[in-house]
Amino acid sequence: MAGFGSDELRAAWGAAADDGIGRGLRGPALRRLGGRTDPLAVLGRLFVLGMPEPADALAAAVPRTGLAGLERLGLIVHDPQDGAGLVRPRAIVRPQSFVDDARSPEGAGQWWVASDLDEAAVDGPLPEDHVLGVGGASLTLAGLQLPTPATRVLDLGAGCGIQALRARRYADAVVATDISERALRFTRMNALLNDIDAIDTRAGSLFDPVRGEQFDRIVSNPPFVITPRTPGVPVYEYRDGGLVGDALVEAFVTGVGEHLQPGGTAQILGNWESRDGMPGLDRFREWVDASPVPLDAWVIERETIDPLAYAELWVRDGATLPGTPDHERLIGAWLDDFAARGVDAIGFGYVLLRRPIDGAPTLARYEQAAQPLDPTVPLGAHLAEALAAFDRLSGLDDDDLAAAVLLVAADVTEARHHLPGAEAPSVIELRQGGGLARTLPADPATAALVGACDGDLAVGVLIDAIASLLEADAGDLRTGLLPAVRELVFTGFLRFAD
Repeated sequence: MAGFGSDELRAAWGAAADDGIGRGLRGPALRRLGGRTDPLAVLGRLFVLGMPEPADALAAAVPRTGLAGLERLGLIVHDPQDGAGLVRPRAIVRPQSFVDDARSPEGAGQWWVASDLDEAAVDGPLPEDHVLGVGGASLTLAGLQLPTPATRVLDLGAGCGIQALRARRYADAVVATDISERALRFTRMNALLNDIDAIDTRAGSLFDPVRGEQFDRIVSNPPFVITPRTPGVPVYEYRDGGLVGDALVEAFVTGVGEHLQPGGTAQILGNWESRDGMPGLDRFREWVDASPVPLDAWVIERETIDPLAYAELWVRDGATLPGTPDHERLIGAWLDDFAARGVDAIGFGYVLLRRPIDGAPTLARYEQAAQPLDPTVPLGAHLAEALAAFDRLSGLDDDDLAAAVLLVAADVTEARHHLPGAEAPSVIELRQGGGLARTLPADPATAALVGACDGDLAVGVLIDAIASLLEADAGDLRTGLLPAVRELVFTGFLRFAD
Protein backbone atom coordinates (compact mmCIF):
# COMPACT_ATOMS: atom_id res chain seq x y z
CA MET A 1 0.00 0.00 0.00
CA ALA A 2 2.55 2.59 -1.27
CA GLY A 3 4.81 2.27 1.78
CA PHE A 4 1.87 3.40 3.92
CA GLY A 5 3.41 2.67 7.31
CA SER A 6 3.72 4.38 10.67
CA ASP A 7 7.48 4.91 10.39
CA GLU A 8 7.20 6.27 6.86
CA LEU A 9 4.45 8.72 7.82
CA ARG A 10 6.30 9.89 10.93
CA ALA A 11 9.35 10.56 8.78
CA ALA A 12 7.24 12.38 6.18
CA TRP A 13 5.67 14.94 8.50
CA GLY A 14 8.02 14.84 11.48
CA ALA A 15 7.81 13.58 15.03
CA ALA A 16 6.21 16.72 16.47
CA ALA A 17 3.43 16.77 13.87
CA ASP A 18 2.89 13.03 14.33
CA ASP A 19 2.42 13.50 18.07
CA GLY A 20 0.06 16.41 17.35
CA ILE A 21 -2.22 14.18 15.29
CA GLY A 22 -2.85 12.13 18.43
CA ARG A 23 -4.10 15.33 20.08
CA GLY A 24 -6.44 16.17 17.19
CA LEU A 25 -4.09 18.64 15.47
CA ARG A 26 -3.65 17.98 11.76
CA GLY A 27 -2.41 21.43 10.66
CA PRO A 28 1.30 20.78 11.39
CA ALA A 29 1.26 17.53 9.39
CA LEU A 30 -0.51 19.20 6.46
CA ARG A 31 2.04 22.00 6.53
CA ARG A 32 4.95 19.55 6.41
CA LEU A 33 3.45 17.61 3.50
CA GLY A 34 2.86 20.80 1.53
CA GLY A 35 1.88 20.09 -2.05
CA ARG A 36 3.38 16.61 -2.27
CA THR A 37 1.43 14.29 -4.58
CA ASP A 38 3.36 11.06 -4.04
CA PRO A 39 1.32 8.03 -2.89
CA LEU A 40 2.43 8.27 0.75
CA ALA A 41 1.36 11.92 1.01
CA VAL A 42 -1.96 11.26 -0.74
CA LEU A 43 -2.84 8.33 1.51
CA GLY A 44 -1.62 10.15 4.61
CA ARG A 45 -3.85 13.15 3.96
CA LEU A 46 -6.87 11.02 3.01
CA PHE A 47 -6.83 8.22 5.56
CA VAL A 48 -4.89 9.65 8.52
CA LEU A 49 -5.81 13.32 8.39
CA GLY A 50 -9.30 12.81 6.91
CA MET A 51 -8.82 15.24 4.02
CA PRO A 52 -10.36 14.93 0.52
CA GLU A 53 -7.93 14.11 -2.27
CA PRO A 54 -8.09 14.30 -6.09
CA ALA A 55 -9.50 11.10 -7.57
CA ASP A 56 -6.71 10.70 -10.10
CA ALA A 57 -4.00 11.06 -7.43
CA LEU A 58 -5.68 8.44 -5.23
CA ALA A 59 -6.17 6.05 -8.16
CA ALA A 60 -2.43 6.31 -8.89
CA ALA A 61 -1.61 5.63 -5.22
CA VAL A 62 -3.66 2.38 -5.07
CA PRO A 63 -3.41 0.88 -8.56
CA ARG A 64 -4.32 -2.68 -7.49
CA THR A 65 -7.23 -1.85 -5.20
CA GLY A 66 -8.45 1.10 -7.25
CA LEU A 67 -11.17 3.55 -6.35
CA ALA A 68 -13.84 0.90 -6.87
CA GLY A 69 -12.15 -1.41 -4.36
CA LEU A 70 -11.92 1.31 -1.73
CA GLU A 71 -15.59 2.10 -2.29
CA ARG A 72 -16.58 -1.56 -1.82
CA LEU A 73 -14.66 -1.58 1.45
CA GLY A 74 -16.67 1.46 2.52
CA LEU A 75 -13.54 3.56 3.00
CA ILE A 76 -14.26 6.39 0.53
CA VAL A 77 -17.04 8.31 -1.16
CA HIS A 78 -16.43 8.96 -4.85
CA ASP A 79 -18.94 10.67 -7.08
CA PRO A 80 -17.59 10.85 -10.67
CA GLN A 81 -20.14 13.61 -11.34
CA ASP A 82 -18.57 15.78 -8.64
CA GLY A 83 -17.11 18.71 -10.51
CA ALA A 84 -14.29 19.07 -8.02
CA GLY A 85 -13.02 15.58 -8.83
CA LEU A 86 -12.38 14.83 -5.17
CA VAL A 87 -12.58 11.60 -3.18
CA ARG A 88 -13.66 11.95 0.45
CA PRO A 89 -12.79 9.50 3.25
CA ARG A 90 -15.52 7.66 5.12
CA ALA A 91 -13.11 6.32 7.72
CA ILE A 92 -9.68 6.84 9.21
CA VAL A 93 -7.15 4.10 8.38
CA ARG A 94 -3.98 4.45 10.40
CA PRO A 95 -0.90 2.23 10.36
CA GLN A 96 -0.22 0.96 13.88
CA SER A 97 3.09 -0.67 14.73
CA PHE A 98 3.36 -3.20 17.55
CA VAL A 99 5.95 -5.29 19.33
CA ASP A 100 5.28 -8.31 21.50
CA ASP A 101 8.11 -7.67 23.96
CA ALA A 102 10.01 -4.40 24.35
CA ARG A 103 13.16 -6.35 25.25
CA SER A 104 13.34 -8.16 21.92
CA PRO A 105 13.00 -7.14 18.26
CA GLU A 106 11.23 -10.44 17.61
CA GLY A 107 7.48 -10.26 17.14
CA ALA A 108 7.44 -6.71 15.75
CA GLY A 109 4.92 -5.83 13.07
CA GLN A 110 2.26 -3.43 11.91
CA TRP A 111 -1.49 -3.35 11.41
CA TRP A 112 -3.77 -1.02 9.47
CA VAL A 113 -6.61 -0.02 11.78
CA ALA A 114 -9.80 1.57 10.45
CA SER A 115 -12.17 3.65 12.58
CA ASP A 116 -14.62 6.51 12.24
CA LEU A 117 -13.49 9.96 11.17
CA ASP A 118 -12.18 11.89 14.16
CA GLU A 119 -13.34 15.29 15.34
CA ALA A 120 -10.81 17.16 13.18
CA ALA A 121 -12.17 15.44 10.08
CA VAL A 122 -15.86 15.86 10.95
CA ASP A 123 -15.20 19.46 12.06
CA GLY A 124 -17.42 19.34 15.12
CA PRO A 125 -18.73 17.18 17.97
CA LEU A 126 -18.60 13.45 17.36
CA PRO A 127 -21.77 11.46 16.69
CA GLU A 128 -22.88 9.30 19.62
CA ASP A 129 -22.26 6.05 17.68
CA HIS A 130 -18.66 7.09 16.90
CA VAL A 131 -16.19 4.19 16.74
CA LEU A 132 -12.88 5.30 18.22
CA GLY A 133 -9.54 4.46 16.67
CA VAL A 134 -6.35 3.45 18.46
CA GLY A 135 -5.69 5.83 21.37
CA GLY A 136 -3.56 5.86 24.48
CA ALA A 137 -5.89 3.61 26.49
CA SER A 138 -6.18 0.97 23.76
CA LEU A 139 -2.41 0.98 23.24
CA THR A 140 -1.91 0.56 26.98
CA LEU A 141 -4.19 -2.47 27.22
CA ALA A 142 -2.74 -4.01 24.06
CA GLY A 143 0.71 -3.74 25.64
CA LEU A 144 -0.52 -5.15 28.96
CA GLN A 145 -2.00 -8.29 27.40
CA LEU A 146 -0.19 -11.39 28.62
CA PRO A 147 1.77 -12.76 25.62
CA THR A 148 1.36 -16.37 26.69
CA PRO A 149 -0.45 -19.06 24.67
CA ALA A 150 -4.22 -19.33 25.00
CA THR A 151 -6.89 -21.38 23.30
CA ARG A 152 -9.82 -18.94 23.45
CA VAL A 153 -9.80 -15.24 24.31
CA LEU A 154 -12.77 -12.94 24.83
CA ASP A 155 -12.43 -9.27 23.84
CA LEU A 156 -15.34 -7.61 25.64
CA GLY A 157 -16.19 -4.19 24.23
CA ALA A 158 -14.14 -4.64 21.07
CA GLY A 159 -14.56 -1.20 19.52
CA CYS A 160 -12.43 -1.05 16.39
CA GLY A 161 -10.95 -4.46 17.26
CA ILE A 162 -7.41 -3.56 18.28
CA GLN A 163 -7.49 -5.86 21.36
CA ALA A 164 -8.83 -8.74 19.27
CA LEU A 165 -5.98 -8.29 16.77
CA ARG A 166 -3.50 -8.29 19.61
CA ALA A 167 -5.04 -11.31 21.33
CA ARG A 168 -5.03 -13.31 18.11
CA ARG A 169 -1.21 -13.17 18.12
CA TYR A 170 -1.12 -15.74 20.93
CA ALA A 171 -4.61 -17.26 20.90
CA ASP A 172 -6.11 -19.91 18.64
CA ALA A 173 -9.44 -18.06 18.47
CA VAL A 174 -10.97 -14.80 19.68
CA VAL A 175 -14.57 -13.83 20.41
CA ALA A 176 -15.09 -10.06 20.11
CA THR A 177 -18.25 -8.51 21.54
CA ASP A 178 -19.74 -5.02 21.60
CA ILE A 179 -23.12 -3.37 22.02
CA SER A 180 -22.39 -1.40 18.84
CA GLU A 181 -23.02 -3.15 15.54
CA ARG A 182 -21.02 -0.39 13.89
CA ALA A 183 -18.02 -1.21 16.08
CA LEU A 184 -18.27 -4.88 15.19
CA ARG A 185 -18.28 -3.99 11.49
CA PHE A 186 -15.02 -2.14 12.02
CA THR A 187 -13.62 -5.12 13.93
CA ARG A 188 -14.43 -7.41 11.01
CA MET A 189 -13.00 -4.91 8.52
CA ASN A 190 -9.75 -4.62 10.44
CA ALA A 191 -9.41 -8.39 10.60
CA LEU A 192 -9.81 -8.46 6.80
CA LEU A 193 -7.41 -5.56 6.23
CA ASN A 194 -4.74 -7.42 8.18
CA ASP A 195 -5.53 -10.92 6.90
CA ILE A 196 -6.35 -12.22 10.39
CA ASP A 197 -8.85 -15.05 10.82
CA ALA A 198 -10.61 -16.78 13.73
CA ILE A 199 -12.17 -13.60 15.17
CA ASP A 200 -15.86 -14.21 15.89
CA THR A 201 -17.91 -11.03 16.45
CA ARG A 202 -21.08 -11.00 18.57
CA ALA A 203 -23.42 -8.18 19.57
CA GLY A 204 -24.57 -7.64 23.14
CA SER A 205 -23.86 -6.04 26.51
CA LEU A 206 -21.24 -7.26 28.97
CA PHE A 207 -21.31 -11.08 29.18
CA ASP A 208 -24.71 -11.58 27.51
CA PRO A 209 -23.24 -12.79 24.17
CA VAL A 210 -21.16 -15.51 25.89
CA ARG A 211 -23.51 -16.89 28.54
CA GLY A 212 -22.39 -20.36 29.61
CA GLU A 213 -18.98 -20.05 27.92
CA GLN A 214 -15.52 -19.92 29.49
CA PHE A 215 -12.23 -18.56 28.20
CA ASP A 216 -8.53 -18.82 28.97
CA ARG A 217 -8.22 -15.06 28.77
CA ILE A 218 -10.60 -12.10 28.84
CA VAL A 219 -9.48 -8.60 27.89
CA SER A 220 -11.60 -5.48 27.98
CA ASN A 221 -11.18 -1.78 27.35
CA PRO A 222 -14.84 -1.19 28.17
CA PRO A 223 -16.82 2.06 27.98
CA PHE A 224 -15.81 2.88 31.55
CA VAL A 225 -16.14 6.67 31.49
CA ILE A 226 -18.33 7.92 34.34
CA THR A 227 -21.04 10.01 32.64
CA PRO A 228 -24.09 11.66 34.23
CA ARG A 229 -27.32 9.89 33.41
CA THR A 230 -28.90 13.31 32.83
CA PRO A 231 -31.04 14.46 29.88
CA GLY A 232 -29.02 16.56 27.48
CA VAL A 233 -25.67 14.93 28.27
CA PRO A 234 -24.33 13.12 25.18
CA VAL A 235 -23.81 9.38 25.61
CA TYR A 236 -21.03 8.06 23.37
CA GLU A 237 -21.09 4.33 22.73
CA TYR A 238 -17.30 4.07 22.64
CA ARG A 239 -16.84 5.43 26.18
CA ASP A 240 -20.14 5.43 28.13
CA GLY A 241 -21.42 2.16 29.51
CA GLY A 242 -24.89 3.42 30.38
CA LEU A 243 -24.67 2.66 34.11
CA VAL A 244 -24.45 5.01 37.08
CA GLY A 245 -20.98 5.91 38.34
CA ASP A 246 -18.44 3.08 38.16
CA ALA A 247 -21.08 0.34 38.13
CA LEU A 248 -19.90 -0.99 34.75
CA VAL A 249 -16.45 -1.83 36.09
CA GLU A 250 -18.06 -3.35 39.19
CA ALA A 251 -20.31 -5.50 36.98
CA PHE A 252 -17.30 -6.74 35.05
CA VAL A 253 -15.37 -7.64 38.21
CA THR A 254 -18.25 -9.47 39.87
CA GLY A 255 -19.29 -11.26 36.67
CA VAL A 256 -16.03 -12.23 35.00
CA GLY A 257 -15.12 -15.17 37.23
CA GLU A 258 -17.74 -17.57 35.90
CA HIS A 259 -16.46 -16.99 32.35
CA LEU A 260 -12.84 -17.86 33.17
CA GLN A 261 -11.42 -21.33 32.96
CA PRO A 262 -9.60 -22.34 36.17
CA GLY A 263 -6.24 -20.60 35.88
CA GLY A 264 -7.65 -18.14 33.37
CA THR A 265 -6.94 -14.42 33.57
CA ALA A 266 -8.87 -11.22 32.87
CA GLN A 267 -7.36 -7.82 32.12
CA ILE A 268 -9.31 -4.57 32.08
CA LEU A 269 -8.79 -0.83 32.12
CA GLY A 270 -11.18 1.14 34.27
CA ASN A 271 -12.17 4.08 36.43
CA TRP A 272 -13.35 3.83 40.03
CA GLU A 273 -14.66 6.38 42.45
CA SER A 274 -13.46 7.35 45.92
CA ARG A 275 -16.60 8.11 47.91
CA ASP A 276 -17.02 9.89 51.23
CA GLY A 277 -13.39 9.36 52.10
CA MET A 278 -13.28 5.67 51.12
CA PRO A 279 -10.43 5.20 48.61
CA GLY A 280 -11.32 3.75 45.23
CA LEU A 281 -8.89 0.85 45.66
CA ASP A 282 -10.69 -0.18 48.86
CA ARG A 283 -14.02 -0.12 47.01
CA PHE A 284 -12.43 -2.22 44.25
CA ARG A 285 -11.27 -4.76 46.81
CA GLU A 286 -14.88 -5.07 48.00
CA TRP A 287 -16.00 -5.88 44.43
CA VAL A 288 -13.38 -8.63 44.15
CA ASP A 289 -14.40 -10.05 47.53
CA ALA A 290 -18.05 -10.00 46.40
CA SER A 291 -17.35 -12.10 43.30
CA PRO A 292 -19.22 -15.43 43.50
CA VAL A 293 -16.14 -17.05 41.96
CA PRO A 294 -12.92 -16.57 43.99
CA LEU A 295 -10.41 -14.34 42.19
CA ASP A 296 -6.77 -13.41 42.53
CA ALA A 297 -6.39 -9.66 42.00
CA TRP A 298 -3.58 -7.32 41.02
CA VAL A 299 -4.85 -3.74 40.64
CA ILE A 300 -2.60 -0.79 39.77
CA GLU A 301 -4.06 2.69 40.19
CA ARG A 302 -1.95 4.81 37.85
CA GLU A 303 -3.43 8.17 38.90
CA THR A 304 -6.34 9.88 40.62
CA ILE A 305 -7.94 13.20 39.67
CA ASP A 306 -10.58 15.41 41.24
CA PRO A 307 -14.17 15.59 39.92
CA LEU A 308 -13.69 18.93 38.14
CA ALA A 309 -10.60 17.76 36.27
CA TYR A 310 -12.43 14.56 35.32
CA ALA A 311 -15.42 16.52 34.01
CA GLU A 312 -13.20 18.84 31.97
CA LEU A 313 -11.35 15.87 30.47
CA TRP A 314 -14.42 14.10 29.13
CA VAL A 315 -16.40 17.19 28.13
CA ARG A 316 -13.42 18.16 26.00
CA ASP A 317 -13.14 14.60 24.68
CA GLY A 318 -16.63 15.03 23.21
CA ALA A 319 -15.39 18.14 21.34
CA THR A 320 -17.28 20.64 23.52
CA LEU A 321 -14.80 23.45 24.04
CA PRO A 322 -14.48 26.00 26.86
CA GLY A 323 -16.37 29.16 26.04
CA THR A 324 -19.10 27.39 24.10
CA PRO A 325 -22.70 27.49 25.40
CA ASP A 326 -22.79 23.80 26.33
CA HIS A 327 -19.45 23.64 28.15
CA GLU A 328 -20.53 25.16 31.46
CA ARG A 329 -23.81 23.22 31.43
CA LEU A 330 -22.05 19.88 30.92
CA ILE A 331 -19.41 20.60 33.58
CA GLY A 332 -22.23 21.37 36.01
CA ALA A 333 -24.00 18.11 35.17
CA TRP A 334 -20.83 16.11 35.94
CA LEU A 335 -20.22 17.90 39.23
CA ASP A 336 -23.84 17.45 40.33
CA ASP A 337 -23.62 13.74 39.51
CA PHE A 338 -20.43 13.27 41.54
CA ALA A 339 -21.79 15.29 44.46
CA ALA A 340 -24.90 13.09 44.63
CA ARG A 341 -22.69 10.05 45.38
CA GLY A 342 -20.14 11.83 47.58
CA VAL A 343 -17.35 11.35 45.05
CA ASP A 344 -14.13 13.16 45.97
CA ALA A 345 -11.71 11.54 43.48
CA ILE A 346 -11.68 9.24 40.46
CA GLY A 347 -8.97 6.65 39.88
CA PHE A 348 -7.64 5.36 36.56
CA GLY A 349 -5.91 2.04 36.44
CA TYR A 350 -5.04 -1.43 35.23
CA VAL A 351 -6.61 -4.62 36.54
CA LEU A 352 -5.44 -8.23 36.32
CA LEU A 353 -7.78 -10.88 37.75
CA ARG A 354 -7.25 -14.63 37.82
CA ARG A 355 -9.42 -17.58 38.68
CA PRO A 356 -7.38 -19.94 40.89
CA ILE A 357 -6.97 -23.46 39.58
CA ASP A 358 -8.12 -24.71 42.94
CA GLY A 359 -8.50 -23.41 46.46
CA ALA A 360 -8.78 -19.86 47.75
CA PRO A 361 -7.19 -16.78 46.17
CA THR A 362 -3.58 -16.14 47.12
CA LEU A 363 -2.85 -12.85 45.30
CA ALA A 364 -4.46 -9.64 46.57
CA ARG A 365 -2.31 -6.71 45.52
CA TYR A 366 -3.74 -3.18 45.32
CA GLU A 367 -1.15 -0.51 44.63
CA GLN A 368 -0.59 2.95 43.23
CA ALA A 369 1.89 3.50 40.41
CA ALA A 370 4.73 5.74 41.49
CA GLN A 371 5.10 7.35 38.06
CA PRO A 372 3.33 7.47 34.67
CA LEU A 373 3.89 4.55 32.33
CA ASP A 374 4.65 4.82 28.63
CA PRO A 375 1.64 3.33 26.76
CA THR A 376 3.86 2.45 23.80
CA VAL A 377 6.04 0.08 25.88
CA PRO A 378 4.47 -3.40 26.12
CA LEU A 379 4.35 -4.67 29.70
CA GLY A 380 2.57 -7.97 29.12
CA ALA A 381 5.74 -10.05 29.35
CA HIS A 382 6.65 -8.36 32.64
CA LEU A 383 3.20 -9.10 34.09
CA ALA A 384 3.39 -12.73 32.96
CA GLU A 385 6.81 -13.13 34.57
CA ALA A 386 5.53 -11.55 37.81
CA LEU A 387 2.60 -14.00 37.95
CA ALA A 388 4.94 -16.94 37.31
CA ALA A 389 7.30 -15.68 40.02
CA PHE A 390 4.40 -15.26 42.46
CA ASP A 391 3.21 -18.81 41.84
CA ARG A 392 6.70 -20.19 42.38
CA LEU A 393 7.20 -18.13 45.52
CA SER A 394 3.85 -19.33 46.89
CA GLY A 395 5.21 -22.87 46.87
CA LEU A 396 8.38 -21.96 48.80
CA ASP A 397 8.60 -21.63 52.57
CA ASP A 398 11.36 -19.49 54.07
CA ASP A 399 13.84 -22.38 54.16
CA ASP A 400 13.20 -23.12 50.48
CA LEU A 401 13.67 -19.45 49.59
CA ALA A 402 16.89 -19.27 51.57
CA ALA A 403 18.16 -22.22 49.52
CA ALA A 404 17.29 -20.54 46.21
CA VAL A 405 19.92 -18.97 43.96
CA LEU A 406 18.93 -15.59 42.50
CA LEU A 407 20.16 -13.13 39.88
CA VAL A 408 19.76 -9.37 39.87
CA ALA A 409 17.89 -8.27 36.74
CA ALA A 410 19.96 -6.54 34.06
CA ASP A 411 17.86 -3.36 34.19
CA VAL A 412 18.37 -2.72 37.92
CA THR A 413 20.55 0.16 39.10
CA GLU A 414 21.32 1.54 42.53
CA ALA A 415 21.38 5.19 43.64
CA ARG A 416 22.88 6.39 46.91
CA HIS A 417 22.25 9.84 48.34
CA HIS A 418 24.72 11.33 50.82
CA LEU A 419 24.45 14.38 52.97
CA PRO A 420 27.48 16.66 52.44
CA GLY A 421 30.43 15.26 54.33
CA ALA A 422 28.63 12.10 55.44
CA GLU A 423 30.36 8.77 54.93
CA ALA A 424 27.22 6.62 54.99
CA PRO A 425 24.34 7.25 52.56
CA SER A 426 21.14 8.74 53.95
CA VAL A 427 19.03 7.13 51.20
CA ILE A 428 19.59 4.04 49.07
CA GLU A 429 17.28 3.38 46.11
CA LEU A 430 16.96 0.42 43.78
CA ARG A 431 15.69 1.47 40.38
CA GLN A 432 14.13 -0.61 37.64
CA GLY A 433 14.76 0.43 34.04
CA GLY A 434 12.07 -1.82 32.54
CA GLY A 435 8.83 -3.34 33.78
CA LEU A 436 6.82 -0.90 35.87
CA ALA A 437 9.91 1.31 36.33
CA ARG A 438 9.70 1.01 40.09
CA THR A 439 11.98 2.77 42.56
CA LEU A 440 12.26 0.97 45.89
CA PRO A 441 13.97 2.25 49.06
CA ALA A 442 16.53 -0.15 50.47
CA ASP A 443 18.49 -0.44 53.66
CA PRO A 444 22.20 -1.36 53.53
CA ALA A 445 21.52 -5.07 54.08
CA THR A 446 18.95 -5.27 51.27
CA ALA A 447 21.20 -3.35 48.89
CA ALA A 448 24.12 -5.63 49.74
CA LEU A 449 22.00 -8.73 49.14
CA VAL A 450 20.76 -7.50 45.76
CA GLY A 451 24.29 -6.59 44.73
CA ALA A 452 25.54 -10.05 45.67
CA CYS A 453 22.86 -11.99 43.76
CA ASP A 454 24.97 -13.07 40.80
CA GLY A 455 23.64 -16.61 40.35
CA ASP A 456 26.40 -18.22 42.37
CA LEU A 457 25.46 -18.51 46.05
CA ALA A 458 22.13 -19.24 47.74
CA VAL A 459 20.18 -16.45 49.42
CA GLY A 460 20.69 -17.89 52.89
CA VAL A 461 24.47 -18.06 52.43
CA LEU A 462 24.53 -14.44 51.29
CA ILE A 463 22.45 -13.30 54.26
CA ASP A 464 24.79 -15.04 56.69
CA ALA A 465 27.78 -13.31 55.05
CA ILE A 466 26.07 -9.91 55.18
CA ALA A 467 25.16 -10.47 58.84
CA SER A 468 28.82 -11.13 59.62
CA LEU A 469 29.90 -7.94 57.80
CA LEU A 470 27.25 -5.84 59.56
CA GLU A 471 27.84 -7.54 62.90
CA ALA A 472 24.14 -8.41 63.03
CA ASP A 473 22.30 -11.54 64.19
CA ALA A 474 21.97 -13.82 61.17
CA GLY A 475 18.58 -15.19 62.24
CA ASP A 476 17.11 -11.75 62.81
CA LEU A 477 18.52 -10.52 59.50
CA ARG A 478 17.05 -13.51 57.65
CA THR A 479 13.64 -12.85 59.23
CA GLY A 480 13.78 -9.25 58.06
CA LEU A 481 15.21 -9.84 54.58
CA LEU A 482 13.25 -12.80 53.25
CA PRO A 483 9.94 -10.88 52.90
CA ALA A 484 11.88 -8.19 51.01
CA VAL A 485 13.36 -10.89 48.77
CA ARG A 486 9.86 -12.13 47.93
CA GLU A 487 8.84 -8.61 46.94
CA LEU A 488 11.99 -8.10 44.87
CA VAL A 489 11.42 -11.35 42.98
CA PHE A 490 7.75 -10.59 42.32
CA THR A 491 8.49 -7.09 41.07
CA GLY A 492 11.33 -8.27 38.81
CA PHE A 493 14.36 -6.81 40.58
CA LEU A 494 15.58 -10.34 41.29
CA ARG A 495 15.04 -13.54 39.28
CA PHE A 496 15.54 -17.22 39.94
CA ALA A 497 18.88 -18.24 38.45
CA ASP A 498 17.43 -21.39 36.92
